Parts: sequence; structure tokens; C-alpha cells
Amino acid sequence: MATRTAEERQREIVRVARATGSVDVTALAATLGVAKETVRRDLRALEDHGLVRRTHGGAYPVESAGFETTLAFRATSHVPEKRRVAAAAAELLGDAETVFVDEGFTPQLIAEALPADRPLTVVTASLPVAGALAQNGNASVLLLGGRVRSGTLATVDHWTTKMLAGFVIDLAFIGANGISREHGLTTPDPAVSEVKAQAVRAARRVVFAGVHTKFGAVSFCRFAEVGALEAIVTSTLLPASEAHRYSLLGPQVVRV
Repeated sequence: MATRTAEERQREIVRVARATGSVDVTALAATLGVAKETVRRDLRALEDHGLVRRTHGGAYPVESAGFETTLAFRATSHVPEKRRVAAAAAELLGDAETVFVDEGFTPQLIAEALPADRPLTVVTASLPVAGALAQNGNASVLLLGGRVRSGTLATVDHWTTKMLAGFVIDLAFIGANGISREHGLTTPDPAVSEVKAQAVRAARRVVFAGVHTKFGAVSFCRFAEVGALEAIVTSTLLPASEAHRYSLLGPQVVRV
């Protein structure tokens, strides 16, 4: 096999990471026929370009304008952590009577964790969230209209944002593809970003819920600053020191 250039190797690493959800240094070294240190150097370069995030012994792909995971994939990764985070987020409901639940797997788990013994009006762009809450006898579900994105089964575009702009919502549970202290909350698709931004504008209180891998990740479209959040809910896999840095920007940080 002809020796690949660094660029060709790095393209292949990104392709494998996006296809499988993560890559391992040892396995890549064997597949590419190079030393582990060469792979680590490639991963450092790819991280510098915002394409992957390095982990101990490997890396996983960062969602970007050119790559976004599907809802089906998200339902298979970090599931126990997502369930803990969702349950803790739902406990922040307080006296809210109107709630926005974002698209995505963690928000879907939040919807399922909301109390069924009190009246709630839930606004969502997510078909799976609406379906899950339709079983809750005390929930009145408002599904925002618009174009349905196939990967996430959620509505977007001007119909969605126009309907959302007509509401004042007590509490919005928001997800994101990345959250960083410098760039705020980001997502790959401009149409999705518009819906999220409108939900943040419409809500009196905003809670971000996400697993530890979201932190420090930056995607294409910014829709909110960290300071706009009342609370961040994540797991103890986010180091306490890092959680403290986010709390200095305003939100309460809950680690479960």
C-alpha cells in the first residue's frame, strides 16, 4: 500500500470517526500502518481544526456544518449519563406551567421525566417529544409546524420560529451540539439555530442539559451565550474545576 500523506491519513481518520462515533489510537495505527505517535499527532492537528475532540486513547468527531449525528445514533451513545442528566433537569421545573422542550435525545428523556400529576403546557418542535408527551394525560402539547428534518424528526424554518415568537414560556429545556465558555451554545444547522435562539428569547428561564462531551465543543451556528442560562445540567464526568468556570459566567451548574 502506498504511503499516505498526513492530509490523506487525517481525512481517513475523520471518515472513520464519523462513521463509527469514535476512533482508537492503537486500532488506527494498525489500520494506517503508522506509529501511534503519528496518529496522536494527526489527532492533535484535527482537534486544532475543530474536527475531533481527543479522549484518553482516542477521539470522537465534533458535529459541524458538514457532519451531524442522527437522533437514532444519539439514542445509543452515553445513554445512562443522558438519563441521569435528564432526570436532574426535569427536577428544575419549579412552578413552571408552560415549558419548551428542544429537539434531541436528552430533551426527549427530559420530556419523559416531567411529572404526570400536574397540568403542563409543552411547546416543542420535536415529533418524538410530542409523541412521548401525548401519553401524559395532564400535558397539553403544542407541536410547532414547519419543515421536518429527517435526521432529528424536528420542525424548522420560518413557520416554526413565527409560531414560537407568539409565546411567552416559563421554562425552556435546551440542547446543543456544543457549549463553550468562549463561543456559547452552538449547533451545525442555521435553521435549527434559529428555532433554538427563538426559544431562548421566548423563555423566562433557560436550562441547558447535556453530557460531558458537549463541553468545549464548538459547532457552526451560535444561538445563545452561556450567561443566558439559569442552569446547566451535566454529569460528574465534567470536572468540578471546569463546571466552576462555567458557573462564573452566571448559570448554576448541576453535576449528577
